[in-house]
Amino acid sequence: MAERRPPKRHPRTTAVHGGTRRSRYGEVSEAIFLTQGFVYDSAEAAAGRFEALGEDEFIYARYGNPTTATFEERLAAIEGTEDGFATASGMAAVSGALMSMLKAGDRVVSSRALFGSCLYVLEEVLRRYGVEVAFVDGTDLDQWREAVTPGTKAVFFEAVANPTLEVIDIAAVAGIAHAAGALVLVDNVFATPVFSDAVAQGADVVIYSATKHIDGQGRALGGAILGTEAFVRGTAEPFLKHTGGAMSPFTSWIMLKGLETMDLRVRAQAAGAERIARALEGHPALRRCIHPALSSHPQHALAARQMEGASTLVSLDLAGGRAAAFAFLDALEIPLISNNLGDAKSIITHPATTTHQRLTDAQRGVLGITDGFVRLSVGLEDADELIDDLVGALDSAGSRRVAAE
Repeated sequence: MAERRPPKRHPRTTAVHGGTRRSRYGEVSEAIFLTQGFVYDSAEAAAGRFEALGEDEFIYARYGNPTTATFEERLAAIEGTEDGFATASGMAAVSGALMSMLKAGDRVVSSRALFGSCLYVLEEVLRRYGVEVAFVDGTDLDQWREAVTPGTKAVFFEAVANPTLEVIDIAAVAGIAHAAGALVLVDNVFATPVFSDAVAQGADVVIYSATKHIDGQGRALGGAILGTEAFVRGTAEPFLKHTGGAMSPFTSWIMLKGLETMDLRVRAQAAGAERIARALEGHPALRRCIHPALSSHPQHALAARQMEGASTLVSLDLAGGRAAAFAFLDALEIPLISNNLGDAKSIITHPATTTHQRLTDAQRGVLGITDGFVRLSVGLEDADELIDDLVGALDSAGSRRVAAE
């Protein structure tokens, strides 16, 4: 008899029900299997399980756990991949996906517009172990064509870059990479599982920091690597389970609860972010207001074609530099000054002195991260109140700049 496959559900339905494992008690909310080990009926059964795991069998939480498996299956079903592996943090997912597949002498081509820790993994860690790493302007397809030479093992980029909100053409880059025999690894955090269909556009491996929109409430660190069963279980899992990058069962339960409301939260946050961007664009205190839904965004047409929605983030470049940016942040009453994103609370940060502070002035300049640059992650507060707060703080920062001049 052919195996009965679960029906294909809408992502919002899958986010609530996918992968559920119920104990004999028939609980409604997913159970937390808060255990690091599992008991066997006999010594022979233990030996057999270590030799080959049967369906839905576990031996140690670092290798797998029922709660974590539920999260992995649910997120993979939403993303449209065969499998997934949940990690202890977003950076465990990035480093684990790359390091599990690479060895000395391999070549990786990456967009240079990346989160600071991603840059560290590529520039420092991979190169230290003999991996050749080349960086390109991710929005320039000619640079990708020149850099992705035959034999390139992988390309890596953020679908929407942190913090400049550049949008990379996933399908075009994937076509270039696949022609050279390279795997396409996409950090999809800013695009979110709600708005981006990276797999359909050619991504082989999709990476998330679950700390962001998946949790969505600032509670826990987590990450995920999603892709084919061969990559997830044959390449990533052996590396991660032996180096200790697995997600804890309690964190997995938190992320499952986050998935249930993710679609609603992300759509509301993105709608608020677009309203805010349109309200702030053209403010005299700003050099730039950056949001993919704005026609002034360099990849506006690509974003509209590639993503179902725009972004929950808005980036602002204040004309008065660092002094104006700091005055702006300090004048705000609702957004919190912190360095996370995707939270129910609006959060704002100054990348040059926080998330990208380890970069040189020249490196930040190439990326477009000026001293006046700030990144706003829009939460679930009332958009009109946020706009009033932001405009008032910009007015105050602009007034200080004029007075100083």
